[in-house]
Amino acid sequence: MKKEIHPEYHKSLVHCACGHEFETGSTLKEIKVEICSKCHPFFTGKQKLVDTAGRVERFKRKYEKFNKQTSPGMSAEEGKK
Repeated sequence: MKKEIHPEYHKSLVHCACGHEFETGSTLKEIKVEICSKCHPFFTGKQKLVDTAGRVERFKRKYEKFNKQTSPGMSAEEGKK
């Protein structure tokens, strides 16, 4: 290995937004993260509510014009004529 070209490897303190702190090794001395193993849904088994308000309704409004063209019992090809 060449000398003086590699960054120094430190013991780093990782700070999570949930308040949990732990130590790891890195070239940075301090790391701030939003999600860690103490608050991530995969590790906790709890599901976080994702804000999707209005997305489904907006999708349905956008594509309902295509559903109106084809009535029940008609194929999509017949509805386009």
